[in-house]
Order: sequence, then C-alpha cells, then structure tokens
Amino acid sequence: MSQLTTIQDENLPIWLPRLAGNKGPRFLQIADALQAAVVGGSLKPGDRLPPQRLLAAQLDVDLTTITRAYDEARRRNLLEGRGARGTYVAAPKVELTAILDLSMNTPPPPDGVDFDDMLKQGLSQVLMRADNELLMTYHLGGGSDSDRKAGAKWLAPMFGHLDARQLVVCPGAQAAIAALILALTEPGDVILAEPTSYPGLRAAATQFGRHIIAVEADKHGMVPEMLEQACRRHKPGLVYLNPTLQNPTAITIPERRRKELAGIAKRCNVRIVEDDPYWLLADAPPPPIATLAPEQVVYISTLSKCLTPGLRVAFVLIRDPQERERFLVALRSFALMVAPLTAALATQWILDGSADGLMEGVRNEARLRHRMARDILAGRYSGLGDGLHVWLELPAYWPPSQLARAADREGIAVTPAEAFATGSVSVNAIRISLGSIKDRGRLQAGLQRLSHLLARRPESFSAAVV
Repeated sequence: MSQLTTIQDENLPIWLPRLAGNKGPRFLQIADALQAAVVGGSLKPGDRLPPQRLLAAQLDVDLTTITRAYDEARRRNLLEGRGARGTYVAAPKVELTAILDLSMNTPPPPDGVDFDDMLKQGLSQVLMRADNELLMTYHLGGGSDSDRKAGAKWLAPMFGHLDARQLVVCPGAQAAIAALILALTEPGDVILAEPTSYPGLRAAATQFGRHIIAVEADKHGMVPEMLEQACRRHKPGLVYLNPTLQNPTAITIPERRRKELAGIAKRCNVRIVEDDPYWLLADAPPPPIATLAPEQVVYISTLSKCLTPGLRVAFVLIRDPQERERFLVALRSFALMVAPLTAALATQWILDGSADGLMEGVRNEARLRHRMARDILAGRYSGLGDGLHVWLELPAYWPPSQLARAADREGIAVTPAEAFATGSVSVNAIRISLGSIKDRGRLQAGLQRLSHLLARRPESFSAAVV
C-alpha cells in the first residue's frame, strides 16, 4: 500500500501517495491511496477533495492522470461530483438487495487488470482504424475477414493453424446452438445429451420441436457404449457435448474417452456439437473432439465465459461448406449478425493481445476463488480447481430445490440440479458459480453462509398465508 502524506491547504485535507514507478500506473496508485484513506477513516463522507489541477501540481503529474484517478475512484463509489462545488467523498453505497448471486456463470473480474482503461483503449483503436459507417450498418456472411482471422487466432491453442474461411462469427454460443439445431435437424428429431446439461440446449430444442434424450454418464462423462446404443436406437440428428469443465458437473472428458466418442460418431454417422466455452480456462485440457473427428464435429467457442458476457461473440468451426451455408441461413432467420462494434472490439482485443491478458487474469482469479471455495466448503467441495463453477453434492436431507429456496431466504442464489436435467435422472446437487460476485469478501461471506446452511437440516414449519 502507498505511504500517505497529509497536506493542509485552506483547511482541506489532501491525501497524497508517494508515487513509485514500480507499483503500477500512477492513476491507480492515487485511487488506491484515496480508497485506503476512506477505509481507514482519514477521509470521511462529505469531505471535499482538492481541485484536480491543484492535486496534479502537488504530485507533479499531468492533469490527465488525476482525472483518471478521480474517475477510477468514482467507479469504486468513493467519490461524487457536486457540479461547481467540487468533488466530495461519497456516502457508503446502500445495497438495495442483499442477494449474493452464486447462480450465474460469468467470468470473475480479474485482479490487476484495469478493465475500464482496456475498454476505452480498445474502442479508441476501433474508432480510429475502422470506417465508422461500416460499424453502424448491416453485415452479412458470419463475420468480416478480420473477425474470422481473429477467430482463427483465438482457436489456435486448440487447433493450431486454421482456415479462417471455415469459421462463422455468431452473436453468442446460445444463438449458435439454436442455429445448428435448425440447420442440422428436422422437427421431431432426437438430440442426445448427458443427463445433466446446459439448460440453453433444452430451451432451444423444445422451442423448435426437437426431443432431448439423456445418455448415461459417469465420472468421465458420457459413456461410449450407451451412446452407441442410443445412436442405433434413436437415429439422432445431433449429439450435444460440453466436454471440458462441463456445465454443470465440471467434469472434463479424458482424451481416451474423447477418442471413443469420436469413433462412435464416425461409425454411426452422427454430428456432434462440441460446445466448449471453458477449454481455455482449464488446466492442461485434452484436445477437442473436433480434432479427432473433424468431419463429424461442429465446434463452438465463446468469449462470454473467458472474457466478459458483454462480448456476445462466439466462433463456430464448421468444415463442411454446405453445412456452413445451411447454418448461416438458419442463423440469419433470428440473428442477422453480431453487433459490428462489438465484433470489432473483440477482434481488436484478440489481435493486439489484450484478450490474452484479460483471459489470464480471469483464469488466475477463478483459481483463487476455487481455493476459497475448497477451504470454506471443506469435504463438500468437489471442484477441479479451475473453471467458473462447482458442482456441489448435497447431504441426503437437502433436496436441491428445497436447498435453493432455503438459500434464497438466506440471501443467496444457487442453481438446483433440476435446472440442468435432460431426463428423469435425479441428482442431489446444486451448481455454485464463483464469478458473478465481484467482490471477494462478499463471495467469501456467501460461501460461508451456504456452508452453515448445509450443515443444518431443513426446518419443518407451516408459514401463514397473508
């Protein structure tokens, strides 16, 4: 933490850090010093801060540095502007809802990454280099050449060199899944999936009149023998797999089983949709199934789980040109294009390396949060130490839906196993997402509250109806 010096000017306290060149950007050092003063009580709500020019002169930095420091402090809810009267320490922010959301699978905010600055810099580069008219008009064809080249670079860790022409840029993985169902199956067709699977698959399949049939899975994922039996019996239109850090079980299918599943897809001539949003977050994941059976597998990778949900960009690898065209036709029926500005920002970040830096920060933060969950949940934790979620098996006395309702009364949101069920198999578990609570302290409080809830049995009572 920066050392602070108090200087009095016209009876106004000014907290100045001793700026150091080896402690990160100067504007962040100033913002951190302000935060430390507020937390320590040296600066109190209502205290007036010095004018930016005065502070810039006293710290011997340019005005832009102070402006960025004040902007960062406002983002942290430390400061508030009062027009011509100046800038003041803000009153503590009142949380109108005390809910601790452990239900939404989103990337955690990485420590040490200035996301606001990254966003501003990325958009600045986009606006400087792109034709603004092209950013505000219709685009067809599943992404520009630059967007597809960015997609090829994003997928290089999984596939090595790729022909960018085989990629389609989509507005998120859910849109890609829906378009694949429309393009590669007919009404009434069967889609095979694991007994617990991504709820968006079921939503799209039901909407389009397709039927999901669950195939038995074990601790290594879908059982090959059961898949082959189901393929021969049901003649499915598609097999859906989420093979790396599966949502919700967090299982990663090992390489040997991936080869077996790929072999069955070839023998039975069935398409696999490999939805793989977490591959880049996993520790030494096996090769994608799409590398083992390239002609049988359509591969989806989204930026929403590795970077930020606001980037509604997914890359879909479809090697067959006729299937790719059918996919594009289906996609355009409900999602004409990725928002060009969003696609351009994603492309900029991937090509200039910003995306890699952000993803590394997300990966490190996720692993830190897994360690926190392991320490707090002790013997109940069954995670693998990476990814965005934990599949928590419950004690026999806690049915998942009842636990979720009890957690809600405690101010915690979790997702019960029923939300992921594709068949009638009953699993006594909940999914806990570790990224949706921004502040680690609040995440720790939520996990501790959940641990205490799990340790006690459900209460039996009759509530009055009012």
